[in-house]
Amino acid sequence: MKYSFIIPVFNRPDEVDELLESLTHQTQADFEVVVVEDGSSLPCKTVVERYADRLAIRYFDKPNSGPGQSRNYGAERAEGEYLIVLDSDCVLPPGYLQAVDDELTARPCEAFGGPDRAHESFSPTQKSINYSMTSFFTTGGIRGGKKKLDKFYPRSFNMGIRADLYRQLDGFSAMRFGEDIDFSIRIFKSGARCRLFPEAWVWHKRRTDFRKFFRQVHNSGIARINLLKRHPGSMKLVHMLPAAFTVVTFALLFCALVSLAVWGVSAALLFLSPLLLYALLVCIDSAVRNRSLWIGLLSIRASFTQLIGYGTGFLRAWWLCCICGRNEELQAFKENFYA
Repeated sequence: MKYSFIIPVFNRPDEVDELLESLTHQTQADFEVVVVEDGSSLPCKTVVERYADRLAIRYFDKPNSGPGQSRNYGAERAEGEYLIVLDSDCVLPPGYLQAVDDELTARPCEAFGGPDRAHESFSPTQKSINYSMTSFFTTGGIRGGKKKLDKFYPRSFNMGIRADLYRQLDGFSAMRFGEDIDFSIRIFKSGARCRLFPEAWVWHKRRTDFRKFFRQVHNSGIARINLLKRHPGSMKLVHMLPAAFTVVTFALLFCALVSLAVWGVSAALLFLSPLLLYALLVCIDSAVRNRSLWIGLLSIRASFTQLIGYGTGFLRAWWLCCICGRNEELQAFKENFYA
């Protein structure tokens, strides 16, 4: 067996159904599927059983411990030479595994990852969130599948690694958030080769509403400081930009309110103009990419949510850890790993 797909799932049987259906259409068939139910109250066992005659699939049910430890649980039982970790809210195009296989044949490596896209069937909110996570105007495009001059750090929604290296590194750590970046850093520290496979992309639903999205990115901002504590020197300028954006945004809004009270609308608009210009650029870019003005407008909200959510999480953790000296790993929205 060359490939094992590892899929942790928590209360998402419908999503698992879509993902498994997409796996039945892969043009490369040398793989197994390991589904790990992470203590769900809405289990997907009956869904998995429907695919038993079409996929080499195994199902495991365990107490809830979060996606990282559930991936490790699946990896311990997987038989493939390479482990491919997916989130349950992903759907694969038919040529996904063939693209992985072609890349490994052309230029072998020990670890890899691919980008994500929004499917035409996704809701406008999902498409706007996907835009905010992959756009040059929010993340610099580093999560949109562009080749970079420096290292590529795979994310757990679409990550592959040799099984022997996975076990050598003891898999994912017990971090509640940011565990995929922690794992990627440890992969590089081991001296392993890790590459972006641009054509091994997935459709990724991400979050279905802005409240859940804010919680996700806020936790990501906190996780970046936790990662800095674990891996000194891992912080880069790009990781600080959302915090800078957040500070500048609130400073401009404060100045605009003061100006409105003292000098009137014209002065207030002067302070708001950078934010309005940014919103206009996001709206136009997203509307063109998605061929929808409505998605362009929603992308304004998604982009501000992404940057401010991450920025406030980053600043919160920086203050508590770096200024106040708290040593424990920080968390915010921790009641549900998958929400």
